[in-house]
Amino acid sequence: MNVLTRLCLVIIATLLFSSLPAAGQDQLRISELTPLDRQYMQRQRDAIESLARRHTGSGFDGSPANDIPLLQRLLDERRVRPEQTEELQAMGILLGDVLARELDMHWVIYEDPVGRSRALRYRETDNYLFPATMISRRRAVGNDRPVQEIYDKAIDLIEPIREKRPFQ
Repeated sequence: MNVLTRLCLVIIATLLFSSLPAAGQDQLRISELTPLDRQYMQRQRDAIESLARRHTGSGFDGSPANDIPLLQRLLDERRVRPEQTEELQAMGILLGDVLARELDMHWVIYEDPVGRSRALRYRETDNYLFPATMISRRRAVGNDRPVQEIYDKAIDLIEPIREKRPFQ
């Protein structure tokens, strides 16, 4: 390889690497749910609601005391199996709805170099939960951790940063 060719390669490499973000400067973008996201999430909620009513005679009401055991029952009775990723993620959305209500969080779109996810955000902080995959990731690898434990762990992660109300 002659000197001119090497010089050209060095210049090209320099230009390429100078346009990449520096290490540690992951490009993170947070945005509100789009109408399509809301529609998709509602279809997932409706599908699990229908499944629960059909097989248990019960529905979801947004309370941890009702919804966590009902999600667990669907798993225990194998109404939703480990290979049913979409249904498991739908269950995660219902779990996320309970967490959002309990922890004063809201659904957002979280985009980073790895991809785009629906996440719960605590107020306008950099504290996020990813409930849509909390159940599915575990079940996919044979982890049968109870939904109550998953819920409790999520509460434990956010609770220390929550603003305390007067007289708490």
